[in-house]
Amino acid sequence: MTLIPPHLAPPVPRRLTLLALALLLVGCTSLPHPTATTRAEAALPPISGTDTPAATLPALSRWWQQFDDPQLGALVEEALAGNLDIASARARVNQARALREQAAAALAPQLGLGASLTRQRSSGSTTTVLAPQLSASWELDASGQLAATERGAAADLASAEASAQASAHSVAGEVALAHVALRGNLARRALVQASLEAQQQTLQLTQWRAQAGLASTLDIEQARTSLEQTRAQLPAWDTAITQGEHALAVLLGLAPKALQARLGRDGRLPSPGEALATLDRQLEAGVPAGLLRRRPDLVAAEATIGAELARLDARQAARRPDFSLSGTLGWKALTLAALGGSGTLVATLAASVDWPVHDGGLRAAQVEAQQAVLAQARLSWRAATLAAAQDAEDSLAAAAGSRAQARALEEAVSAATQALALARQRYQAGLIDFTTLLDAQRTLLTLQTSQVGAEVELRQNLIRLFKALGGGLSAADLAALPVRAAPTR
Repeated sequence: MTLIPPHLAPPVPRRLTLLALALLLVGCTSLPHPTATTRAEAALPPISGTDTPAATLPALSRWWQQFDDPQLGALVEEALAGNLDIASARARVNQARALREQAAAALAPQLGLGASLTRQRSSGSTTTVLAPQLSASWELDASGQLAATERGAAADLASAEASAQASAHSVAGEVALAHVALRGNLARRALVQASLEAQQQTLQLTQWRAQAGLASTLDIEQARTSLEQTRAQLPAWDTAITQGEHALAVLLGLAPKALQARLGRDGRLPSPGEALATLDRQLEAGVPAGLLRRRPDLVAAEATIGAELARLDARQAARRPDFSLSGTLGWKALTLAALGGSGTLVATLAASVDWPVHDGGLRAAQVEAQQAVLAQARLSWRAATLAAAQDAEDSLAAAAGSRAQARALEEAVSAATQALALARQRYQAGLIDFTTLLDAQRTLLTLQTSQVGAEVELRQNLIRLFKALGGGLSAADLAALPVRAAPTR
């Protein structure tokens, strides 16, 4: 603020000046505003689901530990620390936190220090004027606009934190799904390799039988055809395995080939014992509404409604008058020693009011537009709750169905294994033709591959169920996770 020259400044009693500046410099709070939205006004419709008490809800935190697979747990934990999407979400949280602090700072008095030195030369003489200055200002926020803006920024922060948590849950699920898919591909490749070795033995047996006059050349060519058809499946599985390793590495924030040595060629699927127990409890209890309410994506959508409500308050507050105070204390003197003398003090105190009387309907239109944005946020929340309920119910049904399918295929594989053993014995005894033996081998390989696929699907559906129920990490656990440092070049 520009200083008024001493000879033009109106006389201000020293006691009044110091009292006014003291009021400016203390940490006063804003005046209460009449448009503060209560929690009742922001109430949302209930989420459909069972009324299971919160105390009986299943423990879904770190659900990946319910699978007996240390490598799965290690990969998920590493992904939570190094995934780039989670890192971006955390950066957005930091940005939202800074914006909230910025909005809160606007409610506090502002204080500034300044000084100037002026040298003037006239008629051969030089004059130096020293002018230190203390300035202060405070917007009283009588309309409540600043307070509403601060509430909106706080709701944006809550939404960003919930979105970061949802991102972490999504990444944990994607890592687990990719890990199970990779293990399944390794298991199916191992089945093809075992079948290939068995067919090589069958070809050798057929060649011996042909030499003894017990089999024809046609049998040999059929055995060789079946052998090469099986061999042709190996490159496809090798490609799928390599791509699965690449996908896992990228989810962990690593280079595509960084995990190949660590993952190995273990085709054992994670044991779902404890996870199946959770499935049984959920089948009995249904989908509790309390679980869906805790899903971070729904928490973020609800926080967005709070932010839009606060912004509506701010739009409405902009139509009411607002007040502000400002003032300065300054000293002017020709020398540094003279600054404390009488007559060097320059003080100003100002109050202003801003009252939009006529704006051609601009602010009213802004209020209407914000009301429409709020309506969209509420509809988005409602759509998200319906999608979450469907996701949970679908995942629950899929997990139960895939478990039944896996059990049936297990029985089928057991029967096909016995059938192949009998067919091999009867072929060696010359009681059946070679085509029957080939059919038995192909049937077993097909059923074994289907069984592995069903076991993979069962585990993946359990993972999807945990995701649909909002399982993963709490906000506090996510904030406490270590962050992998970015690689330096």
